[in-house]
Amino acid sequence: MNCHERSCDQDDQRNRGISIQRAKRLALLTVGWNLFEGVAALFFGYLSGSVALVGFGLDSAIETASAAIVGWRFWSEEQNTEANEQLERKATQAVGFLLIILAAYIGFDATRKLVCLGEQTKASWPGIFLTVAALIIMPLLARAKYKSAQDLNSKAMKAEAFQSVTCAWLAGTTLLGLALNALFHWKWADPTAALLFTPVIIKEGLEAIKGKPCCSASPI
Repeated sequence: MNCHERSCDQDDQRNRGISIQRAKRLALLTVGWNLFEGVAALFFGYLSGSVALVGFGLDSAIETASAAIVGWRFWSEEQNTEANEQLERKATQAVGFLLIILAAYIGFDATRKLVCLGEQTKASWPGIFLTVAALIIMPLLARAKYKSAQDLNSKAMKAEAFQSVTCAWLAGTTLLGLALNALFHWKWADPTAALLFTPVIIKEGLEAIKGKPCCSASPI
């Protein structure tokens, strides 16, 4: 290897190191926001009886776990660069399984709520404000994660970016259900909103488990 090649390798390693640090910061930011978002959504969802809001809170919990897994994946690469490919595969599959778990819960609870429309779902204005905030924050996080996935050629980070997209979609459908229930007392709107995105979550979860090629298109 000549000096030019060694210099290029060092530059590549330095650039990847910078990208890894950025990915870790995104993971930490995601964990922090979703801990707050999840606790608030579960609390207000429990008070109002909103299955969509509870599902949104559980999605936040899964997104927290997903971001922690991806953060661990890049922290581990820093400790052992030779295990890069194996870490990538395990992290991607773990995120995929978390997506499937989320879809299963939302599908079950929303269906139960539709069958039992006599159950009372109260208006939740705090839940509405929370989902509006998530609609602003999560797309920004998703874009940053997707760029990081491109820089690192990481399937795990791309799957994590889709987790954030899912959270934004879920915030939108949750907001719609909460607003319709608050304004018109349409009890079916809340569980219907929760069911709208489950097929997409299942599809993306299965693709992550199978390890589909990353970075083919922006998630938003």
